Amino acid sequence: MRIVPAAFVALGLVLASAGCKGGDAAATQGAQAGQVTVTIRTASAAHAFRVEVAKTAAEQQRGLMYRTDIAKDGGMLFAPYPPEGGPPREASFWMENTPTSLDIVYIRADGTIARIAENTVPFSRDPIPSGEPVAAVLEILGGRAAELGIGEGDKVEWPR
Repeated sequence: MRIVPAAFVALGLVLASAGCKGGDAAATQGAQAGQVTVTIRTASAAHAFRVEVAKTAAEQQRGLMYRTDIAKDGGMLFAPYPPEGGPPREASFWMENTPTSLDIVYIRADGTIARIAENTVPFSRDPIPSGEPVAAVLEILGGRAAELGIGEGDKVEWPR
């Protein structure tokens, strides 16, 4: 998953030209990143995801690119967003070099879900915007949000 803001596009071109391939060290490194439990509370239930955390610009740039090993209740949390800190801002992701369909959950500073981009198209370079400023982004397997009844306004909790 690549973050689209201009500063990251240039970094993405550098990373892409470095010759990363599926199953290489970048993918393995992502799998070994620190994990946290993210809980999403809907009106009727709570669901826990055990996810990797992408905190730095480089980790957020790499995201879940090249990954095919995402657990049913796994994924990646991009927090803080933006990685350099500061107030929440609009986010835009794309699926270039990402072979697995994802649900991208954009999270406001108060922990509520602003938007869910469901079943994203693998390998697409089309921007997927948050639509408003966000403080974090959660990526989970495509279709899981609908399957679990997760929607806009639901509360997301994680260790900060």
